[in-house]
Amino acid sequence: MSSIQINAGFMPLFDSAVLVTACEMGFAAGEGIELNLFRETSWASIRDRIAIGHFDVAHMLGPMPLAGNLGLTPLASETIVPFAFGLGGNGVTVSNAVWEGMLRFGAQPTLDPARNGLALKELIHSRRGEDRLLRFAVTHPHSGHNYELRYWLAGCGIDPESEIEIVIVPPPFMADALAAGRIDGYCVGEPWNSASVVTGKGHIATVKAAIWRNSPEKVLGVRRMWAQDNAEALAALLRALHKAARWCQDHRNHAELTALMARPAFLGQPAEIQMRALTGSLDPGDGVFRYVEDFFLPFDKAANFPWKSHALWFYTQMVRWGDVAHSEANALTARECYRPDLYRSALKPLGVALPGANAKVEGALTAATPVGSAGASLTLGPDGFFDGRIFDPDALDRYIEEQARAGTTAT
Repeated sequence: MSSIQINAGFMPLFDSAVLVTACEMGFAAGEGIELNLFRETSWASIRDRIAIGHFDVAHMLGPMPLAGNLGLTPLASETIVPFAFGLGGNGVTVSNAVWEGMLRFGAQPTLDPARNGLALKELIHSRRGEDRLLRFAVTHPHSGHNYELRYWLAGCGIDPESEIEIVIVPPPFMADALAAGRIDGYCVGEPWNSASVVTGKGHIATVKAAIWRNSPEKVLGVRRMWAQDNAEALAALLRALHKAARWCQDHRNHAELTALMARPAFLGQPAEIQMRALTGSLDPGDGVFRYVEDFFLPFDKAANFPWKSHALWFYTQMVRWGDVAHSEANALTARECYRPDLYRSALKPLGVALPGANAKVEGALTAATPVGSAGASLTLGPDGFFDGRIFDPDALDRYIEEQARAGTTAT
């Protein structure tokens, strides 16, 4: 029987490893799929090429499919999310000049989001009256990077709308933009934070795993019409990705994984830099490696499950920052974008651990917690926000109202 061809776009980030591994290590072929990978240089290209049908599926930013479904993109498209590529993996890096300024106000190389965020606030306030605001880059307007950066800044008393400038820079160009002085900081996935550290041009101020522990990042975006017309092919792809993610998580495979990703066709960065994301051992910039628990998880703690609560949290941030108006219809669009039903249907025959619910209260788990699941045992969390807030997807209106009352900065 001939294999099924699936065209997939991806960005050169370490969290594309599950998709790359599915192709290169034979997991897709084992499910009867010929997986064709296309490396892109910007999220805008990924967005447009899936919208016009060049790609059947793609490595995508968690909020990007929501933005397309809500009509926020130039080429509106209906995209669903039946699989997530992992938890965490991002950092916030600043220039050496900004870090030296933050040190004067109490910053420490501990990656503590509250302490270092307060130091950044004091530095920003000390610069009032200067010619320009500090300029921070994110990868795309509708990205986890944009929303987590804004959440962190606002939670530390910095107004991201008026006290800094936020610009868009593709991930592979961020370290160079920082080195050239075009930006003062950025939020991006690995290895592009460590890339600035190893060249001596930047310092990691904090990480996603500290701002919101075990939080969502990249997902598999699938054209809705393709998914409807190719249900069996999609299920086979999800099984291949599941096996690839499990392989990526296993430390015994890390040397082989980083060697694979080091190829120019994929990430093109040295294995040593990649290993920082896999092990959670990061050098913020002072030459001392610090362990960040669950910095990036490609498989463990239900890392691949497309939680509806993750989609809804992204939606609340779109509302908070004026990307979309809150309405019952828009909330329903966001809720229906992530498809745990397709994940369950594809993976149930494998006997894997499947969460018993489609959504969960985010920020409530203070420690790793065994939970009820179908299949094998499953552990979730911790999943706390650095400011102690809780997001209950069943209290969506209240959460949005609380953010509106708080304004752009923390109360």
